[in-house]
Amino acid sequence: MQNVISSRSIIKVRKKKKKGLGQYILALILGLYTLFCLMPILLVIITAFSDDKTIASKGYSYFPDKWSLEGFKYVFKYGRQLFTSYGVTIFITIVGTFFGLFIMSMFAFALSRRDFMFRKFLSMYILIPMLFPAGQLANYLVYTNSYKLKDSLLLLIIPLSVSTMNIIILRTYIQTSIPDELMDSARIDGAGEYRTFFQIVAPLMKPVLASVGFMMATAYWNDWQNALLYIDTASKNPLQLLLIRIQKNIEFLLNNKNISGAALAAIQQGIPEYSATMATVLTVIGPIMIAYPFFQKYFIKGLTIGSVKG
Repeated sequence: MQNVISSRSIIKVRKKKKKGLGQYILALILGLYTLFCLMPILLVIITAFSDDKTIASKGYSYFPDKWSLEGFKYVFKYGRQLFTSYGVTIFITIVGTFFGLFIMSMFAFALSRRDFMFRKFLSMYILIPMLFPAGQLANYLVYTNSYKLKDSLLLLIIPLSVSTMNIIILRTYIQTSIPDELMDSARIDGAGEYRTFFQIVAPLMKPVLASVGFMMATAYWNDWQNALLYIDTASKNPLQLLLIRIQKNIEFLLNNKNISGAALAAIQQGIPEYSATMATVLTVIGPIMIAYPFFQKYFIKGLTIGSVKG
């Protein structure tokens, strides 16, 4: 009997050792993968603070011979327009995210109620645009000719405010994480649908709202196509469109064949092509990189919720 017990204990110890070794190997693999993913971002940051002449002569390097802030100085030459575009981007990101979460969360709550009369009809209604999108031309004609919203900030908010996939994620969370008995008890106590949603359902949706909100904020922050199509006034240009135009200006000045050799050489010396490009990228992605760690757990949870069929 004692031999059997001792053999079983030895097997358990060996299993624990194997399990521990496997976890170390997995952690090593994931650590190397994370390092490979971080290396391009690290190179962008280092290049943005590197001397442009050193980059031109020796190429991109993680250990540059000379550091410089010329790239950022060139980007910040746009001064007032840069800060104006930052303000526009921050405004549309905040307003669009909260507006979209407000509309989609109420829509998802309605779809989650099994006794709602138009549940199937509205579910098909939101799926049709996702499966058969109208295209940019139709959207442009509707927004400009029908809605008369040309050169309006609303066109930077409305198109991205509602997403079928986000509605499905919110609906699935309500169905799987909020008990029906809780809402039924509120209805028995005399609460209507609006009160049930705002006082019971919405406070319990904080994790999924944070997840979907972060994805929406990232989409608003990175959007430039809508601004390119609909916005004509420079004071309404978001940050992404402004920085794309900065990059296009750099390429135009450096590759313009109508400029004489001496003038072109002077322009090339005054424009830090490589470091300015990376400084532009860093200016765009910097705030998102700072905000992401705070929303990472909600982001992962929201994606997990979205993968569950409801």
